[in-house]
Amino acid sequence: MKIVKLLCAVMFSFSFTSSAQFLQSVRAVKLTEPIILDGKLTESVWKSVPPITEFKQREPEQDSAASERTEVWIAYSEDALYIGARMYDSHPDSIMKVLSRRDNTITSDWFAVFIDSYHDQRSGNFFAVSAAGTVVDGVLYNDDWNSTDWDGVWEVKANIDEQGWTAEIKIPLSQLRFHDNTNQVWGINFERDIGRKNESDYLVYTPRNGSGFVSRFPTLTGIDGVKSSSRAELLPFLTTKAEYTHPSAGDPFNNGSRYSPEFGADLRYALSGNLVLNATVNPDFGQVEVDPAVVNLTDVESFFQEKRPFFVEGANIFTNFGQGGGRNFWNANFSGPILFYSRRVGRTPHGNDTLNNADHVDMPIATQILGAGKITGKIGDQWNVGTIHAVTAREFAPFQINGVRGEAEVEPLTYYGVARVQRDFDEGRHGIGILGTVTSRQFSVSPTGRELSSNLNSNGLFSGVDGWTFLDDEKAWVITGWSGLSFVDGSRTRLLNLQTNSQHYFQRPDINHVHMDSSATSMTGYAGRMYLIKQRGNFFFNSAIGVIDPKFEVNDIGFLGRTDIINMHIGAGYNWPDPDGIFRRKELGGLLYQTNDFSGNNTGRGFFHFGSVQFKNYYGVNWGFGFGPDNINQRRTRGGPLTLNTPYIEYNITINSDDRKEVYVQLNGNGNSSTQSVYKYIDVTLQYRPVPNITLSVTPSYEFGFNALQYVQTFDDPLAVNTYGKRYVFGELTQNTFGAGFRLNWTFTPTVSLQLYMQPLISSGSYEKFKELKRPKTNDYLVYGTQNSTISKSGNDYTVNPNGTGSAQPITFSDPNFNYKSLRGNAVLRWEYLPGSALYFVWTQSRSDEEKIGSFLFNHSLRRLAEANADNIFMIKLSYYFNI
Repeated sequence: MKIVKLLCAVMFSFSFTSSAQFLQSVRAVKLTEPIILDGKLTESVWKSVPPITEFKQREPEQDSAASERTEVWIAYSEDALYIGARMYDSHPDSIMKVLSRRDNTITSDWFAVFIDSYHDQRSGNFFAVSAAGTVVDGVLYNDDWNSTDWDGVWEVKANIDEQGWTAEIKIPLSQLRFHDNTNQVWGINFERDIGRKNESDYLVYTPRNGSGFVSRFPTLTGIDGVKSSSRAELLPFLTTKAEYTHPSAGDPFNNGSRYSPEFGADLRYALSGNLVLNATVNPDFGQVEVDPAVVNLTDVESFFQEKRPFFVEGANIFTNFGQGGGRNFWNANFSGPILFYSRRVGRTPHGNDTLNNADHVDMPIATQILGAGKITGKIGDQWNVGTIHAVTAREFAPFQINGVRGEAEVEPLTYYGVARVQRDFDEGRHGIGILGTVTSRQFSVSPTGRELSSNLNSNGLFSGVDGWTFLDDEKAWVITGWSGLSFVDGSRTRLLNLQTNSQHYFQRPDINHVHMDSSATSMTGYAGRMYLIKQRGNFFFNSAIGVIDPKFEVNDIGFLGRTDIINMHIGAGYNWPDPDGIFRRKELGGLLYQTNDFSGNNTGRGFFHFGSVQFKNYYGVNWGFGFGPDNINQRRTRGGPLTLNTPYIEYNITINSDDRKEVYVQLNGNGNSSTQSVYKYIDVTLQYRPVPNITLSVTPSYEFGFNALQYVQTFDDPLAVNTYGKRYVFGELTQNTFGAGFRLNWTFTPTVSLQLYMQPLISSGSYEKFKELKRPKTNDYLVYGTQNSTISKSGNDYTVNPNGTGSAQPITFSDPNFNYKSLRGNAVLRWEYLPGSALYFVWTQSRSDEEKIGSFLFNHSLRRLAEANADNIFMIKLSYYFNI
C-alpha cells in the first residue's frame, strides 16, 4: 500500500493547473429592433451595452494580453442568436483576407464563436468567419476535439474598414440543441486569429500543456423565454448524371453512354430541443472527391475515408467509442477495429461466383440505399444518444455467357443498424456508454441467392461498453477504454470461409489456440482496449493493453484487418511549450511495445522515439525512430505456418515552412529496413497562393519497396512434410511507385468556388529469385534454381521442380510482374445561392492501363496513360433548403 501511495503521489505531482485568470460569465441581451446583417454594427444593441474585451493570447505569448483589441456583443431574439464583433487592427492594410472554400481553415484573420448550448461542458458547436467572409462550422466533442463535418444553416457578414474589421453573425436557434428551460444557461467562448502574427486570442484558452476546452467556457446567461425549435428542415434535391465510358467490345449492356436523373430528399426534424431526426429518401450518396488509386499487395483490404454527408455529419458520437475522457490515444503496433465503418452501407455489391465465367456483366457501381435515418441528441441532462438505420436494396447484375443472357443476385436485401448511448457524471469526470451494431441480410431462394449465402454472413452483431474515470481533481490522469462481444451466423460454407479468410486464418497448421470447425454456423468473439493517460502538464504518459480474440468479427458493418492480438505499450515524454532560445516549442518522447498472439508467440516488439520542434520563424521538424528484434510472422504464408521476421529499424521525418507565406513547403519521409525488406517513401508538398482567393498545390511522391518474401501462391504437395503438405512460394519483389496530387482551389466569393483535383499514379513490380519456405518459424528458404531445384519460364508461366529429378510434382504459376498506371481527377463548381441551398457542377475523369512488365519506365508509362481511354462522368445537382 505504501508503494501505491508513493506512486500516486509522484503521478499527481506532475499535474498542472493554469494560473491564468479568465472571465467566468457573460450575458446576452434581448433585441428590441431587427438586425440588418451587413457586418457594419450600426444597430443600437451593439452600442448600448458594454462589450466583452477580456481576450488573452494562447499563441504566440501564452497568457499575455492580446496585441489588438477585440470587442464582442451577444444578443438574441425569439428565433436566433446574434453575435457582433469588432476586431481593431493598428495596421488594417495588413489584415490577411484570404478567401477559401467553406470549412477550409487556412492561415488568415478569423473570428470564431464556440457554443455549449447543452451546458454539459463536453460538447457544442462552433461558427467561424474570416475577414474575407469564408465560413467554417462544426461540432465540439469529448471536451477537447472538434470536427468540421457538420454544416449548419446560418448567416454571417464581414466588413473591413479603417479601424480593422467587423463581423455580424446570425445563428438560428433551430441549429442549436438546448434544454426546454425558461432561463437558459449555456457555455460560450470566442477566438480571434491574427494571421500575419500567428496570434490566437481567446476569451478562455486551453494551456498548451493542458487539456479540456469546452469545460473551461464562461457561462452565458440572459437568454430567457426562448423555446427549442420543433421546425422541420427539408432539403429536396435533383441530380442528373451523364456517363461516357469504354465498355468491352460487344457488351450488350453498355453502348458507352448512360444518362440517369434522380430525385430525393433529406429531412431534419427536431423531435425536441434535445433530439433531432435526420432521414433521407433515395439519398444522393455521390462523392464529390474521388478515392485515391492504390496498389494493394497485402492481405488486408484498403481503407477509404467516408465522404458522404449523411454519414459524416454527427458521426463523432459513434466513432469516439472507447475514447471518452482521453485526448491522446497511442496505438503502437495495434490495429484496432473500427466498429462502425459507414462505407459498408451502399458499398459496391459483393458479386457472385456465377459471374466468374461471364463474357459481359452489367455490375452496379453501388448498392442502392432505399432509405436511411438517424436520431442524435440528448435524453435528460446527461444521456447522449445516437442511432442510425439504413436498408439497402437487393441488387442484380445482368450477364451474358456465350450469347446467353441471365441475371445474378449480387447483393441481398440488407438492414444496417447502430445504436449509441453515453452518460457522463460529476461534470465529465466519469462516464459510461454502450454501442450496439446490427447487420441482417435476407437471401433469396434463387440459385444465385444461395451462392451469396456462402460468401456473406446472415447476421452480424456487436455489443460493447466503454467508459472513463479521471483519477485527480485536475483531470490530468484518466483511465479510459472499451470492451465488447461480436456474433455472426450463416451457412456452414460461409462460416468455413470466414474462419479461413485473411482476418482469421484458423487453418494455420502450427497453432493450438484455435481450430477450424466445419460444422459451425455461428462464431462469437471478444475484444477490448484499456488506457492509462496523463494529459496535463509538461510531462505526459501513455500506456495501454488491448486484445482481439481470434474469433472476433465485425466486418459486416465495421473494419477489421486482423485478429489474434494481445498488445501493450508504455510510453512517456516531456514538452516545452514556451519559447526558449531559437525554439518556440519542443517535445520529446518514447515508448516500448509488445504484441503476442494467443499462443504466446511474439509477433512484434520494439522501441520507438519521437520528437518535434518549432522554431521562432514558425518552421518545424517532426521525427521518429524505432527498432525491434526478430519476431514471429503469422500472416506471411496467408494461412500457412509461422515464419520469422528479422530485426528491423524504422524512421520518419517531416519538415515544414511557415504557412503564413505565399509559398509553403512540407517534406515528408519515412521508411524501414531489415535483412528481409527495405521500404522508403518521400513526398513534397508545394503550395502557392498567388492572390488571396487562389491556392495551387502539388504533392509529388516516390515510393521504393524491396520485399525478399512477397507471397506468390500456395501449392498442395504431400511430399512437403516440413511445411505440412504445402509449398508456400514467395518472390523477391522490387516495387517503384510514383504518385502526385495536383489541386487548384479558386474561390470567387464566399459562396462560389471551383475545385480541381488530379491524381496520377504509376507503379511497377518486378519479381525474381522465387523461393519456398523450408521450415516453419525460421528464415530458411529454398531459392529455386539452387540445391537441385529447377525453375524455367515459358511465355507468361514459370515451372518449378522443387527437388529436380525427384518425386515432387512440378508446380506452375504465372509471372506476377506488373506495371499499373492510373489517372483520376475531378472538377467541382459549387454555388450556395441561398443559405443551405446549393448548385453543383461536377466532372470526373478516370483512365488506367496495365502491362505484365516489371520495369519502372516513367516516360513509357506516361505515354501509355495519355493513350488510354478516358471514362468521363458529368453531374449536376440542385438542392433547395426549406425551413418549415
